[in-house]
Amino acid sequence: MSDNDELVFIDDERQPAEEPNEARPWFILVADDDDGVHEVTRFALGTRSILGRPLALLHAHSGAEALVVLRRQPDVAVILLDVVMESDDAGLRLVETIRSDQSLANTRIILRTGQPGHAPEAETISRYDINDYKTKAELSESRLLASLTMAIRSYDQLQRLDAHRRGLEMIVSASNQLNAKPGVRAFAEGLITQIAALIGVPADGLVCACAEKPTNTTNGGEHRVIAAAGQFAPLIHHRLSEIDDARIALALQSALQARASNIGRHSATLFFAKTADAGFAAYVGSAQPIPPIDQELLEVFCSNIALCAKNVDLVAELRRDAFLDRQLAMPNRNALIVELNRRAQVAPYGDGVLAVVDVDQFATVNDILGQHYGDLVLKMAADRLRERFAPPAFVARLAGDAFAIIGQSDALGPASIQDCFSSPFALMGIQQPLSVSAGVVYLNSGFRAGGEYLADAYLALKRAKASGLAQIVTFTADLASEVRSRARLLDDLRRAFESRQLYLAYQPQIDLASNRVVGAEALLRWRLADGTMVPPATFIPIAEQSGLIIDLGRWLLHEAMQALHRLRAAGAPDLRLAVNVSAVELRRPDFAASVCRALRDMAVPADALEIEITESLAVGTSEPTIQSLATLRASGVTVAIDDFGTGYSSLAYLDRLPADRLKIDRSFIATLQHDGRAARIPRTIIALGRELGLRIVAEGVEQQSVADAARALGCHEAQGYHFARPMPEAEFIAWLEARPPASD
Repeated sequence: MSDNDELVFIDDERQPAEEPNEARPWFILVADDDDGVHEVTRFALGTRSILGRPLALLHAHSGAEALVVLRRQPDVAVILLDVVMESDDAGLRLVETIRSDQSLANTRIILRTGQPGHAPEAETISRYDINDYKTKAELSESRLLASLTMAIRSYDQLQRLDAHRRGLEMIVSASNQLNAKPGVRAFAEGLITQIAALIGVPADGLVCACAEKPTNTTNGGEHRVIAAAGQFAPLIHHRLSEIDDARIALALQSALQARASNIGRHSATLFFAKTADAGFAAYVGSAQPIPPIDQELLEVFCSNIALCAKNVDLVAELRRDAFLDRQLAMPNRNALIVELNRRAQVAPYGDGVLAVVDVDQFATVNDILGQHYGDLVLKMAADRLRERFAPPAFVARLAGDAFAIIGQSDALGPASIQDCFSSPFALMGIQQPLSVSAGVVYLNSGFRAGGEYLADAYLALKRAKASGLAQIVTFTADLASEVRSRARLLDDLRRAFESRQLYLAYQPQIDLASNRVVGAEALLRWRLADGTMVPPATFIPIAEQSGLIIDLGRWLLHEAMQALHRLRAAGAPDLRLAVNVSAVELRRPDFAASVCRALRDMAVPADALEIEITESLAVGTSEPTIQSLATLRASGVTVAIDDFGTGYSSLAYLDRLPADRLKIDRSFIATLQHDGRAARIPRTIIALGRELGLRIVAEGVEQQSVADAARALGCHEAQGYHFARPMPEAEFIAWLEARPPASD
């Protein structure tokens, strides 16, 4: 080092030494290879303070040594750095290393050199964020102190900004976490952790308290500790008056009464308002003084978390709603699933039982006596179940008039369920008898999700409801297998429909007087790839239950209309084609419009189409459905009632139903070949149909003698194996072409 490098202070008057300062010092690193520089700097700054805090000097004689010091003491505020040390660019290389370290990004750097020729370019000073550059010759003690003061002020501002940013991030994170806490107790416990992290104190220095009542008190008798940690943990649920430290108790009580926070030098009591009348407070003490920046963050924290506190009860209420049926004040389906999962974990092969109970004919009771009466029925049913199946049994409401019970097999069985409803309910002066159907499943098949057990119980309930009133069915492997089989069949049916494995077969209808072919019934058929036929009685109900029948019906109608043109051209110019319509299709509001649109699109005259509905469907026909059939009849489409005679209702509906033909079920037609009592029913039906002006069709005619008897009794038409079996279109066309001309 040359003589020009010597550091001296000129034109300075020595300032009197400042009083010792106990505040945390600013760390200043002197990095220079000249011992004299270290000594002079120590002499000039050793007793100085800046911004109310003393200076603490650290020393390094090379760039490498400076890095060691910085790793050991990262919160260095300013580095007084010599440019030329072990090499001409040692100082600048050290600057580059410092600025690449994120933890040292705020440290200010003042470059000093006694060799002006080694001064860095302005671009370098800007790029490396160098705070100042001075030649040693121009530095007096006062100028050094001024440069140092500006650098420390800049460092302090950067540190404060970083602290604010980190604090705000923590506050946002705390808000997110505390919003998810279930209830006031959990919220308060989370609050302890969050405040401790925010100001860097142990969590055992915190106590939270809330007012039991909104009344103002002077002795704190109505204030209780709701969350505590560490040394305060034993105080949980105690009154504030029972806290040994009167200072803490008074601070909490004052905050609760004044509904305001009080942040001091060594403690902070924070108040959080839940409502206009209620809130809670948190006390935090610190052995070290709470820095002003942390005090500011605590104020922001209070404002932000107060919003979370207001949501505590709302969140708790939402959580209750998630697991509680409010109408009947009992657990709901979600709570049942949780309880099933818990019991499956505790005793996966135990003797537990799940029963799903459904009130029989509840909709009828509700419709006839009103919703208020129906609500009372549900409440009485729920009370009866809870009384009969008390804890440890578990009773929940699933939906509507369906309940669930979890219990032990010795206490929960078909007899106990039916006994629960053996006596009538006294409601509004009415003795209301009530029966239930139930599906039961045993919880002994290992650990399974609660939803799976519930699904099994519902399957059993569905079978019970289909069996009549007051029926109880226990879930079995056979029942599950049947359900899976139906599911597979439905899946196969969908694929068969998409791959066009379904087709139509046609069975002719014969005019008994002339022996002419006047019509044909289009029948849906399903042939598997191996040639096996699936009976319609097997797949049609599944198609109806799944809703697939809508697409099937639409396709069937278009296929039949396309075939009708070819069939008429083959020798039956006046052929009428009948298609069967399910209840699902007929109840669609747009059914009549869609049929009329199809007739127009396919250029088929309306009188060439006949809609067939079964007697059971006709009996349950509603006014909108009757209107739909009337619309079709008005357009020229005819309507036939199929399988007549198998229903169980009054015949009065025949007068209201817009129908053209009555098809007598085959079971009655077969009796026509016998004289006496057996043939009375078909004779009566034929007479009734003719009296109503309907054309009568005999179904299932298999012998000529039956055809003759039907004609003699007044039947107009017939179909059955005696004339022809259902045939694919090509066979039917060949049959039509081979048929001899009919007599007039």
